Amino acid sequence: MTLAVVSLSLAGCDIGKLFLTAEPWQPPPAPATVRDPLPRAACNQVVEERQALFGDLHLHTALSMDANLLGTKTMPSDAYAFAKGDAITLYGGAPDAEPISLKLDRPLDFAAVTDHAEWMAEVALCTAPGSSSYNSAGCAIYRGEDSSLLATLLGAQGWRARLGGFIALGGRRSDVCGESDNACRRELKTTWQSVQAAAEAWYDRSADCAFTTFHAWEYSRSPQSTKVHRNVILRNEIVPELPISSLETPLEMDFRRELLEQCNDSGSGCDAIAIPHNPNMSNGQLFRAEYAGLSQAEQQHQATVRARLEPVVEMMQIKGESECRNGMFNVVGAPDELCEFEKIRDFGQPDLTDCGETVSKGAQAGKGCTSRNDYVRYALIDGIRERLRLGVNPYQFGFIGSTDSHTAAPGAVSEYQRPYKYGTTAIQALTIAGRPRAVAFQNPGGLAGVWAEANNRDSIFNALKRRETFATSGPRIAPRFFAGWELSKTICSETNLAGEGYRNGVPMGSVLPASPNESAKPRFVVSANADAGTSDKPGHPLQRLQIIKGWVNADGHFEQSVVDVAGNANNGAGVDTSTCAAYGEGYATLCGVWEDSDFNAEQDAVYYARVIENPSCRWSTRMCLSFDKESRPDACDNARIPATIQERAWTAPIWFEAGRAGIP
Repeated sequence: MTLAVVSLSLAGCDIGKLFLTAEPWQPPPAPATVRDPLPRAACNQVVEERQALFGDLHLHTALSMDANLLGTKTMPSDAYAFAKGDAITLYGGAPDAEPISLKLDRPLDFAAVTDHAEWMAEVALCTAPGSSSYNSAGCAIYRGEDSSLLATLLGAQGWRARLGGFIALGGRRSDVCGESDNACRRELKTTWQSVQAAAEAWYDRSADCAFTTFHAWEYSRSPQSTKVHRNVILRNEIVPELPISSLETPLEMDFRRELLEQCNDSGSGCDAIAIPHNPNMSNGQLFRAEYAGLSQAEQQHQATVRARLEPVVEMMQIKGESECRNGMFNVVGAPDELCEFEKIRDFGQPDLTDCGETVSKGAQAGKGCTSRNDYVRYALIDGIRERLRLGVNPYQFGFIGSTDSHTAAPGAVSEYQRPYKYGTTAIQALTIAGRPRAVAFQNPGGLAGVWAEANNRDSIFNALKRRETFATSGPRIAPRFFAGWELSKTICSETNLAGEGYRNGVPMGSVLPASPNESAKPRFVVSANADAGTSDKPGHPLQRLQIIKGWVNADGHFEQSVVDVAGNANNGAGVDTSTCAAYGEGYATLCGVWEDSDFNAEQDAVYYARVIENPSCRWSTRMCLSFDKESRPDACDNARIPATIQERAWTAPIWFEAGRAGIP
């Protein structure tokens, strides 16, 4: 068998260094079958200049091992019903957690269930009475009916000890998976087909185009408790035979190669993207040049493949924000006051150190350093550096947000309720007790936004691939961002801002065309509408719009600048944290135009916009106020947890690429 030392760390599981790499499936999984996509009606509502759609492309159900272990019972069909606005019952999180009923305040436009490919088969086999493996020793351990030697040796307790039912030296347990893992392969195919069936059943193929689902899974590689996961989203129902798992394919370059072979380059009509998430917990590994050391030509190839398959990155989710962090290695420019937003590692690991140019491990367990490349702003700038070195920018990506819900509750992002990653009780959610991953350090998560002509798979998937996307920290803020050499200075007063932006510029996610002359400077426009919320859960006004610029200076340092282009940072807005009553002026809409007076036509640069709301109460503050002062859990008095937040949205970047002189 092929053995590799990694650690099990899926959404917080970490039971030490284990031999968890399994033999590749034999025979290899089949690529997607060549066929035409299923027919669908043309949408009644098609917007040529595109409409803002909101969704969630990262969520788990009882098919995921970690969610299942913690008591989640909801399935993919429940997740899609919830996304469409139905109430569902949530279970799990703790033995004493009471089931609760939850419903979105507003339906989503689209969603994708992304259950972990790893151990999906074992979960199905060990939880279905009568299966070929149900009475095995491994399944008994997983169900908590026995204990494993492995768990005893590692000192694992509780639900972590039950993981020993799936794990053997060399990967999968033979008593669960059978000879050559054949039972698990058969069950993985069956389970994957059931996931597809749910997505098809809930996809609205009528002319109403009311709701879109995507076939998807999560590739969950966690070397030594470091998160380098990716959510795979497929354009349509033409899919590979099996979801690619990090057990059989533990290297990211091999994962991308297999995704191309089994899908994108198979000639079948299959089309996939992979969305990295939680770079903030990757110890510098998610945006490292894993191809370093290969030949120049192979490095260029690998960078090109990464750029092709990973057009967007998850900026925000339950486990924190991944935009930026002040004081990082060789990042120069004034500090950004708004970088200190939902930094889960700072909340739980206050002695966090900088990795410099190295990488580390252990972030999911509250260990190891943090790197500038754990934050998308600096990964974008590193992409510029790679383009100057290789001629290819592997980190030319847009942004989305999502939840990473493990209770089949996509889009449950309201600060009026606690995060529902695992359906924990209120007391548990606000109890820290020394845990670096305590729920109190988390947040409800974000939303994925796209600008698409219609609410169907092709339109949304095309928006993701061309990076015309945006992320929000939860609110349904709708930002637009255009740049061009001929944009009008008065575009904000135009009756059709988007039309002007498309005609005379490029939208978010694009590369600016070459400058028309040596003295030309690019002009940018950003606009946004606030989320009004609902009558019982009102939204909050906007405070300001900003444009962030990044580049590499002559010394090789990463430069950044932040410019306010509309609104007022000193508008006097605030919150009475004893009641969560907000005060101060704000804006329902904002629009601003900015010209880069420091533009250098010989220097690559990247620009994106950030939309900032007025301050409001964080979910934890609202929940703490529901307790008597004498009975409030320890999180209510923890100085590291902010009482208020400023919700926000981020647009995908726009790039300027200078001439390529000096590039090999």
